[in-house]
Amino acid sequence: MGRYRIRVATGAWLFSGSYNRVQLWLVGARGEAELELQLRPARGEEEEFDHDVAEDLGLLQFVRLRKHHWLVDDAWFCDRITVQGPGACAEVAFPCYRWVQGEDILSLPEGTARLPGDNALDVFQKHREKELKDRQQIYCWATWKEGLPLTIAADRKDDLPPNMRFHEEKRLDFEWTLKAGALEMALKRVYTLLSSWNCLEDFDQIFWGQKSALAEKVRQCWQDDELFGYQFLNGANPMLLRRSTSLPSRLVLPSGMEELQAQLEKELQNGSLFEVDFILLDGIPANVIRGEKQYLAAPLIMLKMEPNGKLLPMVIQIQPPNPSSPTPTLFLPSDPPLVWLLAKSWVRNSDFQLHEIQYHLLNTHLVAEVIAVATMRCLPGLHPIFKFLIPHIRYTMEINTRARTQLISDGGIFDKAVSTGGGGHVQLLRRAAAQLTYCSLCPPDDLADRGLLGLPGALYARDALRLWEIIARYVEGIVHLFYQRDDVVKGDPELQAWCREITEVGLCQAQDRGFPVSFHSQSQLCHFLTMCVFTCTAQHAAINQGQLDWYAWVPNAPCTMRMPPPTTKEDVTMATVMGSLPDVRQACLQMAISWHLSRRQPDMVPLGHHKEKYFSGPKPKAVLNQFRTDLEKLEQEITARNEQLDWPYEYLKPSCIENSVTI
Repeated sequence: MGRYRIRVATGAWLFSGSYNRVQLWLVGARGEAELELQLRPARGEEEEFDHDVAEDLGLLQFVRLRKHHWLVDDAWFCDRITVQGPGACAEVAFPCYRWVQGEDILSLPEGTARLPGDNALDVFQKHREKELKDRQQIYCWATWKEGLPLTIAADRKDDLPPNMRFHEEKRLDFEWTLKAGALEMALKRVYTLLSSWNCLEDFDQIFWGQKSALAEKVRQCWQDDELFGYQFLNGANPMLLRRSTSLPSRLVLPSGMEELQAQLEKELQNGSLFEVDFILLDGIPANVIRGEKQYLAAPLIMLKMEPNGKLLPMVIQIQPPNPSSPTPTLFLPSDPPLVWLLAKSWVRNSDFQLHEIQYHLLNTHLVAEVIAVATMRCLPGLHPIFKFLIPHIRYTMEINTRARTQLISDGGIFDKAVSTGGGGHVQLLRRAAAQLTYCSLCPPDDLADRGLLGLPGALYARDALRLWEIIARYVEGIVHLFYQRDDVVKGDPELQAWCREITEVGLCQAQDRGFPVSFHSQSQLCHFLTMCVFTCTAQHAAINQGQLDWYAWVPNAPCTMRMPPPTTKEDVTMATVMGSLPDVRQACLQMAISWHLSRRQPDMVPLGHHKEKYFSGPKPKAVLNQFRTDLEKLEQEITARNEQLDWPYEYLKPSCIENSVTI
């Protein structure tokens, strides 16, 4: 007879406990035993039991559990179960971290990560095969729109698997803040009802409520050319700027602009000429909001880098050449102030569109969802890469499902306030998806391709590279624990299926854009996993968090434009500028959504600081601890640097980076 000490930990979330009775079995290599326990798990509690078992169970392999109910199926969120065997046996952990519902028997394998080839005990192989078969029935792919990455098959949030849903505190906070934002919008509308809306200062009437200190600085400085250029380096969307290697073919310089051409060529020769091209927007149909046509443009901006690191605009071409306008008007800093301001406003509006659709929605949210669905379909809970990735897909499926039903849906926020809404945003997504490359998701490749390596003022670039290096070391530490040689990588069928599922299925045959369809080496696997973690954490933080700072003052990044782009420099008045910028309703909605989507989440889990313990044993824990140490060192470096800056760059401070795409 042996005595076993069993500890059962229940989640700390609202409604994690259960009034239903839970039945447990211990399963070992030599036998199994049902435990006569009266377990009714309580939220946030760890309950401990001692139980005598008549026979020697041998090495423990599984804990099986079943929840019994009579009238109500009261779901239980089980964190983990640990078992201390007889004598000097080590404590064995059985991670769960999921909802237990119904009356089916749930088998929890011992927490040691195992590759498919490691399964000398056939019971583990059978378990992982059954688990994947069951999961592939639960986690199915769907096509939201043709030509876009696939999504989880869920028409609404209630269709999602329970383990992918927001916990109750998250749900309540998300829905309360939507209501709070709607109330603030209504109050601002009432406040401005009898007020004028004729000059830029009138935007002050709605610039109250939820805003940041940086947003206040933007309000004061948004018209400065220096801040206009700075945003391409370190603003909400630092993904479009590139160093020029030649003058763009679309930049047609008419006669009389020889001085400008000479300046551009001089900067080009010095390596200090930069460009931002919004050609992806060319031909995208603009929205119609409440019967009023909106407008889009596809600007080109040429900028120069001053010796002091300031990035300043030299010329703006609002639309590319076309047969009816072979030499589009070029707008210059020397133009009348309102003319130049209107040209910059068109650029900022175009940046808003590509930021939200291409770099935020597609490159982080939708890519993260593909990674999440493929992980659930292809990697069983015993697989080390599943244990490694699962903390980084928390809440992603629900936030994306909510976006498809509230933000980018028919009649959603984009249709109500954004110039690419009404269907243009879907066309833009398709264009962006066709250009999505593997290299564009990897900062060392992307920044090198854009010629931004080593720029002293490029804070996003600097921090992104440091984080990529730290994440890469973390990935390598985990991978090398389980894949000692390249042939082990090549011989893992579950890993190879996961790779194919992402590239060929989720990303719709993306191998022609550089995504791998198989892994041949440790280094290739490490690079891909680094991309996955970076995309789901750091890149989303860099792209998401700046919305409140840079978009709350609406003239700095107008969500829509209500008049056609200017084709001449004549007759541009304050009425032209105000008639082009968003109206009160659209501006209030932009402010509310910017706050809702980029505020710090109350249940935010910082990068690398998840509490779940999916791995067993000291080695994975040591790798994670080193990762946390590296992140803390970077945190201190960024904090010290930011103290010296007028415009501190906070978005890639590790403490500000969430562990997954959750908002």
